[in-house]
Amino acid sequence: MARSLAVRILALAGSLWAASLIVFAVIEVIPGDPAAFMLGLNATPETVAALRDQLGLTGSLPARYLAWAGGMVTGDFGTSYTYKVPVADLVADRLAVSLPLTVYAMAISTAIALPAGLVAAAARGRAADLAVTGLTQLGVAVPNFWFAMLLVLVFALSLGWFPAGGFPGWEDGVGPALRALTLPALALALPQAAILTRVMRSATLEVLGQDFIRTARAKGLSRARAVWRHGFRNALVPVLTILGLQFAFLLAGAIIIENVFYLPGLGRLIFQAITQRDLIVVESVVMLMVAAVIAVNAAVDLAYALVDPRLRR
Repeated sequence: MARSLAVRILALAGSLWAASLIVFAVIEVIPGDPAAFMLGLNATPETVAALRDQLGLTGSLPARYLAWAGGMVTGDFGTSYTYKVPVADLVADRLAVSLPLTVYAMAISTAIALPAGLVAAAARGRAADLAVTGLTQLGVAVPNFWFAMLLVLVFALSLGWFPAGGFPGWEDGVGPALRALTLPALALALPQAAILTRVMRSATLEVLGQDFIRTARAKGLSRARAVWRHGFRNALVPVLTILGLQFAFLLAGAIIIENVFYLPGLGRLIFQAITQRDLIVVESVVMLMVAAVIAVNAAVDLAYALVDPRLRR
């Protein structure tokens, strides 16, 4: 077990290193000079050269990569070209919105998908199964930004139950903050819940065809109790895989949703940094998202052993 854990940690470190190289290389090949963009068309070459030196853009690529990667390891992400504040402070402020939004959306998606998938599998071919399958097809087909606009139209503008956009801040209380995050979380969660429901249904149906389920039924357990007591846990392994992948989808989808709802999260920060050519912010935030996705997938791999004891060996 210890050897397996050490191998996973080494693989995690290697993945992060490879990801940092890719992120740095992609940002560097983007055409245009950030210093010239910030100073405008009328800037003199001397002024542009001075700003490039101030921003640390004059060194060699290996030296700049080592400085950036070393700063990421120590928590020093550099200083934003645009906001003139440490990138770590910007990320911390925006993470207080994006991380709860992602966790909220995952909780809603899981709470909808797992029971719906179990019900559809237990009622295979009947009305409940057909209804769940039809709704999941609709959820997969409709993009999350369309769900976002529909939710705003119904629950914000028509009913007035939730705000149409903005974020009051956690200092105003947990209730108002969660109320502002509810519609964005729903817009992110519904398409992912549709995918997760289909995976849960398929995995449960496969488990229901196993011999131990037939044995449980032969001992007198009802179909529903056999599904819940014996089928649910055995069907969770592929579901955990999709949950790990959905974390990445929710982080990426938040870039669009945060702009729809005007949320001051990491998605809007990346969008603003790209438009303003604030490359140090783009590099740092993208790398943090990559690291979060890799860490979550590593945690999912470890969770397999908790669900299926056979994998602990």
